[in-house]
Amino acid sequence: MTHKTFLCSTLALGAAFICGALTPAHAEEETYTITIKDHRFEPDTLALKAGVKTRLVIENAQKEAAEFESGELNREKVIPPGAQVSVSVGPLAPGSYAFFDDFHQETTGKVVVK
Repeated sequence: MTHKTFLCSTLALGAAFICGALTPAHAEEETYTITIKDHRFEPDTLALKAGVKTRLVIENAQKEAAEFESGELNREKVIPPGAQVSVSVGPLAPGSYAFFDDFHQETTGKVVVK
């Protein structure tokens, strides 16, 4: 292999990593859906894997706004009636992370990470 071919191959491989064409397997994101209905989270407990970036899709199936909030997850999102929002969390360490509807604070749930 000539020096020029080696240099071009190295640059092409570097560009592929920078552009995201070649990403490590651990960079993939898992997605889970939580629905707010009748002032309850469904499911109210969600089991996640430690060390994995996760996308939570929160659907508001109510006729009034809701607010997904968690100080432990550092997330706060207002969700209009009939809408959904998406938040990314993690990678998280093992433990339990509480969340609630700030407009109806009796509406609670948690993420358990193992």
